[in-house]
Formats: sequence, structure tokens, C-alpha cells
Amino acid sequence: MTEHQVVEIEHQVAEGAPVELPPDFAQWLALREPADVAARAVDLVEAVRATLTGDGPYVLHDLGAGTGSLGRWLAPLLPGPQHWILYDQDPDLLARARADMPTAAADGAPVTVHTRQGDLTRLRAADLAGAALVTASALLDMLTAAEIDHLVAVCAEAGCPALFLISVTGTVRLTPADPLDGEIADAFNAHQRRTAGGRRLLGPDAVDACATAFARHAMTVRTRPSPWRLGPEQADLTAQWLTGWLDAACEQRPELTDLTREYAQRRLAEAKAGRLRVLVDHTDLLAVPH
Repeated sequence: MTEHQVVEIEHQVAEGAPVELPPDFAQWLALREPADVAARAVDLVEAVRATLTGDGPYVLHDLGAGTGSLGRWLAPLLPGPQHWILYDQDPDLLARARADMPTAAADGAPVTVHTRQGDLTRLRAADLAGAALVTASALLDMLTAAEIDHLVAVCAEAGCPALFLISVTGTVRLTPADPLDGEIADAFNAHQRRTAGGRRLLGPDAVDACATAFARHAMTVRTRPSPWRLGPEQADLTAQWLTGWLDAACEQRPELTDLTREYAQRRLAEAKAGRLRVLVDHTDLLAVPH
């Protein structure tokens, strides 16, 4: 499965459309999990810890949980008894996430899990009543401006912090560089901002739109860079990412297909040989009520 195929699936999931996931979708999520873990901004977790007051249990909502990568990473970094509510469209992914969640917090307190299958764009403030945190990873760039405004308003009305991680910014750097890199990146970013199913996706503009929306609701916003840094140890992920990057760029601008044929073969050979290094920039965002 290429990242381009994954992006198409994730866009359908974000719309709330029923999607039959291919069997290798979970494999893709597993392949990217170490890169996400290495990229996430740990200092924002320290800020989240400061908001956890009282004895708990703390209720944490993970939107678009997939196989539970974010919960597996975050739950053991936070103290106190935790109850996680995992949201996704796919019941099989939710079952995997529930089975693989940690059972203990940073201080040994219990971690419990509940799952909810449904459309994230229809979330209500009542669904988040009593929440200590709303969190998500690689979600914002799949939403429209209206959907982000709605999500932000729901979090603000519920009065809970929001931690949104691994949102693409559109910046990519490949080493060694090639004259075609910039043209492909521009086409890919245009693809991320396309209109799909009547929805105008924000893609790389999403995290700035989200930060602005939270500021309108008088919430304090912090952002941190969280880039993927892919090298020889991530050769398989690099090759998958590169294929999806090129596929999306060529879909957006078909005239690139012939122009990039030799480029694609050479870059994939470099990736599989561990000679290609890639920085894929992301931003992490934390919004906290005053």
C-alpha cells in the first residue's frame, strides 16, 4: 500500500463515509508508528501533565485512533488513572487498538479503554463532557475549514485541552537534492488542498487554521515542529512514502508522469539502498483554555 492510497482512505474516513479497508492498511500504520513516535513533541506532553489536576480518573478522547498508536505512546507518559475513549470508523482497527493499549500510566495507575465507532465530524460538546484531553494524530490535514472550526468549537465549549499531533506543513526536503523535488512537492501540496467529494481539504494549511480558530475561542495555543527524519533505518517507510508522494503529485498534474519516470526509479533505488534521507515536516499543536 502506498501513502497516496492511505491518504485517499483516510479522507473518506474523515468524511464519515463507510470504507472497506484493505488488509495492509494496518501494516502501513505499524510501519509509520516508530517515525511518529520519534517526531512527536515531548515538551507539549509536559504541558498536558500540568493540566491534570485532582485525583482523576482522567478521561482522554483519541480521535481517529486507528490501531491506537497515539494512546500507546501517550498513556504511559501521563500520570494518574486514565480512561481512554478511542474513536474510529473501522471496528477492526478499534479492536486492535483496544487490545494493544497499555494498562498502566506513568505512575502505575490503571489505564482503561472504551471504543466508539462513528463520524468525527459530527462530534458534539456533550460527547466530550468531563474530558481531561482531546487528542489526535495525523488528522487535521484531512479536514475542511468548516470541520476544523466545528472541532475547535466543540473542544472550546467542552472546556478541555486539545493536543493535535503530526499535522503536515507541506515542507519536504530530500537528500541528495534533485531539481524535480520542488516541482513534485508543489504538485503534492496542491493535491492535499484539492476538493474531494465536495469537501475542500486544508492539507498543509490545516494546523495554522486550527491555531487561529483556537485563538478566536480565547485558548492558549502552542505549536512545535515534529518532522519525520527518514534515513537508512527507515528504508521501507521511505520507499512507501516516496511512492505515495509521487502518485499524488502525478494525479494532480498528469504531465509529471513521464517527466518523473526516471526520477521515480532512481529515488526508489536510493531509498531501498538506504542512500536517501527525507525530512517530512509536521507540526504539533496544544490548545489549553485560559
